[in-house]
Amino acid sequence: MNALPFHVVTLTHPVWDEALACAKRLPGDALPELRLDLFPEADPEALVDALRRRCLVTCRRVSEGGRWPDEDEEGRLAHLTQAVKGRPAWLDLEWDLPVPVEIQAARTHVRLLRSIHVPPGVFDLETRLQHLPEGEAFKWVGWADRLADNARLRPALAWARDRGLALSAFLMGPKGIPSRALQGAWGGAFTYAAPDDGPAAAPGQLPLATLQAWRCARLHPGHGLCGVIGDPVLHSRGPAFHNPRFQRAFKDLLYLPLACGEAGEAVAALEALGVLGLSITAPLKLDLPQALGLEGPLNTLWRRAPGDPWQGANTDAEAFGQALSSLVPGPVLLLGAGGVARTSRAGLEAAGRPVLQVSRQRPVTTREVAAFGPVGLVQATSLGMAPEDPAPFGDLLEAARPSARWAVEWIYKEDTAFALWAREAGLALVEGSALFEAQAEAQSRRFIEGCGGAL
Repeated sequence: MNALPFHVVTLTHPVWDEALACAKRLPGDALPELRLDLFPEADPEALVDALRRRCLVTCRRVSEGGRWPDEDEEGRLAHLTQAVKGRPAWLDLEWDLPVPVEIQAARTHVRLLRSIHVPPGVFDLETRLQHLPEGEAFKWVGWADRLADNARLRPALAWARDRGLALSAFLMGPKGIPSRALQGAWGGAFTYAAPDDGPAAAPGQLPLATLQAWRCARLHPGHGLCGVIGDPVLHSRGPAFHNPRFQRAFKDLLYLPLACGEAGEAVAALEALGVLGLSITAPLKLDLPQALGLEGPLNTLWRRAPGDPWQGANTDAEAFGQALSSLVPGPVLLLGAGGVARTSRAGLEAAGRPVLQVSRQRPVTTREVAAFGPVGLVQATSLGMAPEDPAPFGDLLEAARPSARWAVEWIYKEDTAFALWAREAGLALVEGSALFEAQAEAQSRRFIEGCGGAL
């Protein structure tokens, strides 16, 4: 029997035929996890046989994120025992359970993974490692309440690696993503992934293709961490943009989404995780630089090593300035009042363009807009992040339509309501995706040149 491969892919498909097809497509470094609780009516032995024994069999209780009723423990163990008759390569048995006689008899050909899911607020990993149950591999799963919680796993994972112990320890939830992606770098022997064609089995679980694109199985302890920090960030294109550039530059950096919306929590996480490079998004573009003693708004921070002073830049401003240079001069209607709006206003004023700014805190009338006669419109609100978001200040947009010639959309999702309105109005449109590409390219250069060891 082989050891667990690095990737364990949970078959979460609603239909077994889809799950089986996915399992057959998995590469050699990915083992399918057969969750019996997701296919409760099927014959467990037949499912294992269909997978040709190459699987990890699990039957997860409701209290641990599964679907098997907690009150039917006898039925659950019977299901696991039935699966063992199919001789799977691996079987997941809860950490605190004694090994049933029937499963013990199969130990010559079935390896045991002992797992525990602890409630939010509990962190007993070190204690549990001092009292290991019988098994060949071990999995400890907690919950990330704060971004810095991820760093608490690192010493235990390194301890396990140094002793040849096959351990995976990670945190669930959006804030636990670093523990999943950095599992190998920190000493973990394996990590869990969602199928590329199916839903995640747990909050924060990443698709296999994402982990492979980030080369998580190849990360080593010397890899530095960069990321996009803010809330929300899970939609960010940053990882797909920066990680390939790091790889092409042979730079030992990994770029992740770092979900955090409070500056104090962010500062604690930067030090606990040893973060080297940051893209800052809402709501932290002003608050986080200020908490670090820098003047904002900034969207880019970097340092050579943990403990070194931070350097900062506003590559949003750089990208916006480049875009403005090719647009018809004249007065501009600026929508919004946050960090992006502040960056936009500074860029417009530096270019000598008159600005009329509107927000919920600073309302203006349609008559004022018409009298101002804006040539350009800059959409710097957060509206557009959600698909159902309307265009901001619709009445003011209509008042600006007769004089407007161009528009800038900061939201880099495609076809926001504002972008659709601008196209329908026949305006030259600078899309958010174009601004993102320009500012992200400037960020990547700084990260590659300024984070970690020299090239």
